[in-house]
Amino acid sequence: QVQLVESGGGLVQTGGSLRLSCAASGSIFSISAMGWFRQAPGKQRELVATITSGGSTNYADSVKGRFTISRNNAKNTVYLQMNSLKPEDTAVYYCNGRASIDPVTDEDDYWGQGTQVTVSS
Repeated sequence: QVQLVESGGGLVQTGGSLRLSCAASGSIFSISAMGWFRQAPGKQRELVATITSGGSTNYADSVKGRFTISRNNAKNTVYLQMNSLKPEDTAVYYCNGRASIDPVTDEDDYWGQGTQVTVSS
């Protein structure tokens, strides 16, 4: 019903920047929030940043001041601008969307396939 496709991951040196994109498509009635999560080897998946349809944002303390989340509601796309990257940021980054597929169905969480971000020292 809803498909999320991430792009923009890759290999970057410490201090570099990357911008991740996630586009939602399919049978979408509304999206109330989108966000990014990440999971590094040996660690639990953690929230990185979220943004609501109204533009309210929330960031993990570890990325605050370095990462910026934004969205283009018309395109159902969310972005994550990552600056001053550190090796600790290395992880698979997953896009999340909280969406409903029709006016009477409760919202569900949908996930992208993940994109690898590797920060070399």
